[in-house]
Amino acid sequence: MYDGNKIIPGLVIFLGLITFPFWYNIGSAAYEKPQLKLPEIEKECVEPKDWIRAEHMQLLDDWRDLAVRDNTRLYVNQAGKSFDMSLSKTCMSSRCHANKAEFCDRCHDALAVSPYCWDCHVEPPIVEE
Repeated sequence: MYDGNKIIPGLVIFLGLITFPFWYNIGSAAYEKPQLKLPEIEKECVEPKDWIRAEHMQLLDDWRDLAVRDNTRLYVNQAGKSFDMSLSKTCMSSRCHANKAEFCDRCHDALAVSPYCWDCHVEPPIVEE
């Protein structure tokens, strides 16, 4: 009366087809890690490299809030060292990540991320090397 012998196999086949892309891609990376152009001189970043890789956007958001809304311009890192809270003067200065296309854009493009930094900041000029 309910045709269970047709419905159950139909549901199994349907679920198999719908979930196939997930099963097929298990264990494969979604993207290739971009090759970033790091500073030639090994400089100390405002925080440890692993922390910065994971948390840099939150750090920049916090800096924005503190600098613009609370007029706090000095950042003290975990080691107690002070830095100016400035994307342009601290992070993208000529001694660190001056080439936006070779550093920021490669990673953001690989992850399909569109940061809104340049809605307020003046985009740095392209550095020819």
